Amino acid sequence: MEGLPLAAAGPLLDRLAPALLFSDVDGTLVGRDGSLLADLEGRPTLAAAEALVAAHLAGLEVVLVSGRTAEQLREAGRLLGTSDAIGELGTVLVRGRQVELMWGAAPRDLGDTPVQALERSGALAAVLEAFAGRLEPHTPWHLGRSGTALLRGRVDQAEADALLAGRGLGWARLLDNGRLRGAYPHLGPGPAHTYHLLPAGVSKAGTAAAYLAGRGLGRAQAAAIGDGPADLELAGVVGVMFLVANGAWAAERASGPGPPIVTPSAAGQGWAEAVGALLARMEDGGT
Repeated sequence: MEGLPLAAAGPLLDRLAPALLFSDVDGTLVGRDGSLLADLEGRPTLAAAEALVAAHLAGLEVVLVSGRTAEQLREAGRLLGTSDAIGELGTVLVRGRQVELMWGAAPRDLGDTPVQALERSGALAAVLEAFAGRLEPHTPWHLGRSGTALLRGRVDQAEADALLAGRGLGWARLLDNGRLRGAYPHLGPGPAHTYHLLPAGVSKAGTAAAYLAGRGLGRAQAAAIGDGPADLELAGVVGVMFLVANGAWAAERASGPGPPIVTPSAAGQGWAEAVGALLARMEDGGT
């Protein structure tokens, strides 16, 4: 599926009555080194910060959805003025000060958290050994996690999932969470990606759908924005799905009810462009 340019997305956007935006963080809302005040090249910019303030003033709630941990998202939320969040690819739901773990198909007798089950079952060791030289822990951000094991490299997800199933570990799966900007030549040619090893039956989409239902919100009241394949899972539970320009490559993997809308600009500025489009529909009164 090809992405739809934002300039041509009017008919899709006009169906919305936006109240909430599920937003990826790294490579989407923030730029280089995780800065809200820099673009992906490190140039100073206020675009995302100003759009975030505009969203707060208009009543468009921003819910962070990320591979980050609950602690990281809480701290980011304090700085950004957001409260609720979905962390570690849907395995962690943060509601203010409350944190809930989503176990999916992970066995609960192997530890206190899903990531302990992944480690103690041998699932994590299995993929690291099978793809040695192509996959490794995404240091130092792999530490302190509860729901997923965070990895980096260049591997085929289907091959990894088949390996796990063949070893009786089909309750675990590997998910691509987008391209990394850093150079990792020891992991093979081309850009490295971040991957999450997580329990089957858990996803950003599933947790987001449960969150919307708990808030009494429908699809037409929600949008989502991201920069990679894992973010596209949200397309099935929201009214529209945005990709910032640096994530346009992921549109070919989209399988939602409609094409993802691609912003003209990359992270930060692109996030602001999507928010601007949503705020315009709020001013018009939505559908």
